[in-house]
Amino acid sequence: MQKLQAANLYRSELIPISGKLVDRYNDCLRTLGFKPTKLKNFSIDGIGWSPEIAEERKNVDYLNHGDANPHGIIISPLQKGKPVYIPFHSFDKDMMKFIFKTYEKQINDITRDCAICLDFDQNIDAFYEPLDVLKYDQVKIAFRLINDLDKIQQEQLDLIEKFKSNNNFIDETIHEELLQSAKKHGDLRNRELVLAPILFETNSFFTRAFGGVFILRDFISTIIVFIDEESHKEAIKDTAHDVLIYHISQSELMDKLRDHLIIECELEDVVKTKRYERIKKFMFYKELAKTEHPIKDILSSKILFKSYLNKIEVKALKRVNGVEIYLERLERSNAYKIPDLVSQDFYHALHQPHSSLDVKHQDLIWKLLVNVSPRDVLFLYWYDKQEFYTQFEAWDESFQDWVIETISNNI
Repeated sequence: MQKLQAANLYRSELIPISGKLVDRYNDCLRTLGFKPTKLKNFSIDGIGWSPEIAEERKNVDYLNHGDANPHGIIISPLQKGKPVYIPFHSFDKDMMKFIFKTYEKQINDITRDCAICLDFDQNIDAFYEPLDVLKYDQVKIAFRLINDLDKIQQEQLDLIEKFKSNNNFIDETIHEELLQSAKKHGDLRNRELVLAPILFETNSFFTRAFGGVFILRDFISTIIVFIDEESHKEAIKDTAHDVLIYHISQSELMDKLRDHLIIECELEDVVKTKRYERIKKFMFYKELAKTEHPIKDILSSKILFKSYLNKIEVKALKRVNGVEIYLERLERSNAYKIPDLVSQDFYHALHQPHSSLDVKHQDLIWKLLVNVSPRDVLFLYWYDKQEFYTQFEAWDESFQDWVIETISNNI
């Protein structure tokens, strides 16, 4: 990952945590029912997740009490607008935007000397079977301050009212109570410390529960797409829900998504795009074996690209140039069908969200598409960073250099 870090493509927007902030973060962990970290320095993302603590715990979901009970931590106003690097749901970043939009002023005040624990409650104690994810409707976001500072504020206010009533202003006991509270917690009278729960509405989304599930519920029919094969097998036994269930590898899935106007692919248009060139070069890279030149140079140079393209076997050449061969022959005869000349993974990779979709759905469908056929390195980086990082480590070093240059030039 050093190459990606040097190019600012690997968790480059994390917030460093040290000193007193570590103590506050640990107080949040205790409040949420987790063990404190032993680390003295670490970093966090927009939702309060730390890669260093995840590595320490050997658990990427260390802020979750099971799949149905995720949590977050706000320890700094700098978390506003920061990425959520390993979201449990595709809407996690939107939830954080909603929180800061609703309570930015209060967050700025509270995090001066306190921290906020987040509870994302969808009124589900635990998931028992895969289709329990359909219970997601709205998420109740509740807030809790470490050391119950909001409750201490109310105690101060009650003391002040008691001090003002009757002749209590001469009661030295009340004087002492007020002074001790102020010394320990400061003057809390004008602080904005109360954060009432707020509701976040969900529609179509992705969750990492059950190995990864896409829930598409805003279309002609509700469609559920599983990444994990065992969860898919369990889900298709269900007869109580009127939904369409697919595994991500099923070719019928793409047919259904096209029929429901969720995705589309016009080869005559897409072949003219940079995305097509990226995908074609990825397909070509997969066909290259021993080369006399670095992969990066082959993919970047038209002369070298054509030279090596003419050296690979005919079957491989057709896998790389299948789309162009198909379009060329289609001009002479409509007897040809796409599957006759274009490999399925190449064709699937060329799809895009349907032009009629709302913006709120497009990112989710892009994420689904890059999971169906991860052939576009740029879109894989944009829409599924964890999968991108996993694949990146297995790629040829020179191909890694081409990937970094490609992403850097398109950001």
